[in-house]
Amino acid sequence: MSESTVDEAGTAGEAGGPAPSPAASARRWLVLAVIGLAQLMVILDVTIVNIALPSAQQDLGFSDDNRQWVITAYSLAFGSLLLIGGRVGDLFGHKATFVIGLSGFGLASAVGGAADSLEVLVAARALQGVFGALVAPACLALLNITFTDPRERARAFGVYGAITGAGAAIGLLLGGVLTEYLEWRWCLYVNLFIAVFALAGTFAYIRGNDRAEQRDRLDLPGSLLVTAALFCVVYGFANAQTHAWSSLPTWGFLAGGAVLLAVFAFWQTRAANPVLPLRILLDRDRGASFAALLVSGAGLFGAPLFLTFYLQQDLGYSPIQTGLAFLPMNTGIMITAIGAGNALMPRFGPRVVVSAGMAVSALGLAFLTPLDAGSSYLTQILPPVFVMGLGIGLVLAPAMSLGTARVDPRDAGAASASINVMQQVGGSLSIALLSTVAASAARDHLAGHRPTPELVARAGIESYSAAYGWAAGFFAAGMVVTALLYRRREHA
Repeated sequence: MSESTVDEAGTAGEAGGPAPSPAASARRWLVLAVIGLAQLMVILDVTIVNIALPSAQQDLGFSDDNRQWVITAYSLAFGSLLLIGGRVGDLFGHKATFVIGLSGFGLASAVGGAADSLEVLVAARALQGVFGALVAPACLALLNITFTDPRERARAFGVYGAITGAGAAIGLLLGGVLTEYLEWRWCLYVNLFIAVFALAGTFAYIRGNDRAEQRDRLDLPGSLLVTAALFCVVYGFANAQTHAWSSLPTWGFLAGGAVLLAVFAFWQTRAANPVLPLRILLDRDRGASFAALLVSGAGLFGAPLFLTFYLQQDLGYSPIQTGLAFLPMNTGIMITAIGAGNALMPRFGPRVVVSAGMAVSALGLAFLTPLDAGSSYLTQILPPVFVMGLGIGLVLAPAMSLGTARVDPRDAGAASASINVMQQVGGSLSIALLSTVAASAARDHLAGHRPTPELVARAGIESYSAAYGWAAGFFAAGMVVTALLYRRREHA
């Protein structure tokens, strides 16, 4: 793949070449705006439909048992195809892949918004996941090849990390607003408008296409192996939310996924054009970054899920109020995601910054464990949510930047896809584990007692507290792992 990307387009020129002109530098930030908009669209859809789901269920008349497929269809397609999506970008060009992904995502969203049955809605959600698996790796790959100056790169990844971290909470707020003031279908239609603006920006500011000079054949056996493996892993964790860990739909798929991942890893050492070149995983800082992003899934997806239940079911918040309640978390993420790259990383390096972020996140989650039915938002919820956001922001921007730093341009898509896989699997794993912990805590609280409404409500709060405690433990473990793996100073 040529390292020359886009002349005068705001993307990087030849590595080690002359400093860019002011016009090219300004254009790069417009490229970042386009990439950020596309990334926000993909992240929004992880949570925006959750708020709309009860209204969609009532409108289309599907059962509670089938409701989960509206969520699961997206996560299965997205998670299982990410690595292939990244490799497609490496082989056929990140801009071309980006355009196809944006177009398909917008059209799939339009189909989902117009759905007149559960089957059409689930199919549209699956198609969103397919095209999202093209968009997400292309976003990071384009960002990686656009910003090569260390100072600009730090700022760019700070902004990108803030968008990624805040996107899930923004989805809750936007979903509440659209569902309450328009209807649930607009939670899908909104993506069509975002895709149109992102496509217009792409054609205006991203001129060129970074791809292999000689297109290699896609590793078909490896592609099939990794798709099946990631499907099994994500599906197994999804089943753990509704089935026991000892049930065949849970452990069977997880075990099958583990076996397929082992076979895939072996095949990648033999394949001529591997989907995931193992050289990507050998860098010490990159491995630490992947671990950090895996753990951060607990903060981005696991803990907020239980806080959403608590706010709506125990404190009686509306969907809009629930979304607004997460704004302090968004604010915290934005403050440190941008500040970590600009001020802290050059001085302290990833070992200190990312490990500190893990510790701060753990502290915020620990402060949520004493919540009860009479807790005050201003004094007992807002402060720890804000602290948790500060910690997650410290983790995301450095981990994403180092996860793609010093990657051979021909492997940019695969490295970017690996980052998204870590977040997706981390989110699925944390939700499954924390759901199990919460259910067990509720059962223990009800054991030997008559389930009165008051006792059931108290059991629910106890289950949330247990989930927060375990999530804090995840981050504490992540603090130790990242402190051991990262080198002392950032040297990209």
